[in-house]
Amino acid sequence: MSISLKDIQAPIAPEMQLFEKKFRSSMKSNVLLLDRIMSYIVKRKGKQMRPMFVFFTAKLFDEELADATYRGAALIELLHTATLVHDDVVDDANYRRGFFSVNALWKNKIAVLVGDYLLSKGLLLSLHNDDYDLLKIVSNAVREMSEGELLQIEKARRLDITEEVYFDIIRQKTASLIASCCAVGAASTGASKEEIEKARLFGEKVGIAFQIKDDLFDYGTAEIGKPVGIDIKEKKMTLPLIHALREADWLTKRRVIYNVKNNNGDNKRVQQVIDFVKQSGGIEYTVQLMNKYHAEALAILKTFPPSPSRTSLEKLIAYTIEREK
Repeated sequence: MSISLKDIQAPIAPEMQLFEKKFRSSMKSNVLLLDRIMSYIVKRKGKQMRPMFVFFTAKLFDEELADATYRGAALIELLHTATLVHDDVVDDANYRRGFFSVNALWKNKIAVLVGDYLLSKGLLLSLHNDDYDLLKIVSNAVREMSEGELLQIEKARRLDITEEVYFDIIRQKTASLIASCCAVGAASTGASKEEIEKARLFGEKVGIAFQIKDDLFDYGTAEIGKPVGIDIKEKKMTLPLIHALREADWLTKRRVIYNVKNNNGDNKRVQQVIDFVKQSGGIEYTVQLMNKYHAEALAILKTFPPSPSRTSLEKLIAYTIEREK
C-alpha cells in the first residue's frame, strides 16, 4: 500500500477527535450495563471510513464543518452499529474485527436490545435537532441494506444470481451506506438537491468498487483479508464466480454449482471452485469492472473544484480498491 488510512485521515485529525467525543456522548446511558456495552463498542471501532466520507464530502462545499455534519456522521455510525449488532445475532457470529461480538459476551437477548437502543438514539439525535433531511437519507440506506441482505438470502437458496441481481445486492447491501455518508456530508452544509444527488452517486460508485474488492479477497492468498473461500463456503455467489459460470459449458456449470451447494466446508471442493474461477478469467473480469466503477467515481469527483478535501477523497477511493484487507 502506498498510503495508509491514517495518512489520508491526517487533514481532518482534529475534526475526527472532536467527533469521537460527540459520538461517545451520543451513546451515553444511565443504565450501567448499557453504558458498559457502549464503552466496549466505542473501543473496538473499525477503520472509521464512514465519518471520513461524511467530513471530506462536507468540506467539498464548506471548509468549516457545521454541527449538523458531526450529527450526520454520528447518526450514520449509530444506525450502522445497530445493524452490525443485529447482524451478529442473525449470523450467530462470535467475533467482529477480531473482538468478541456483543452477543458473544452478553447473549442474544441483550444484543438485540442494544441494537434497538442504538437505533432509537440515532433517530432521537436527528429529531431533537430537526435534521429531517439527514434522517431521511440514512433511514433509506438502512432500508436498502436490509432489502439487499434479504435478496441475497433469497437468491443464495437457488444459486441463480445473475450479474444484474449481484449488482442490485451490493448496491443495496454495501454501496447504499457509503452513498448515504456522502449525501449526508453534502446535505449537512445546505447543498442543493442536485449537489446532494451528485455526492450520493459518487458514494454509490465508491461503495460498489469497495464491495467488488471485498469479493476478490475470497480468491486471494490466506494472509490477505478474510479467510479464502469463505463466500463459497457460505454459498454466496459473487462476481468472479457468476462470470465464470456464465462462460462455462452446461456440464462444467452443473459440476461447479454442485460443489458450491454441497461443499459443507470441504476445502478441497472450495479450492476446485476457486481454481475454476481463476482459469475461466473470472478474476480479470471482476478487476476490470472494479476499475470501471473507480474511474466513474473519480470522474464525478473531478466535477467539484480542486481542494485539499477533493485530493483526500481521491486518496480515499484509491484506498478502497488497493487495500489489502
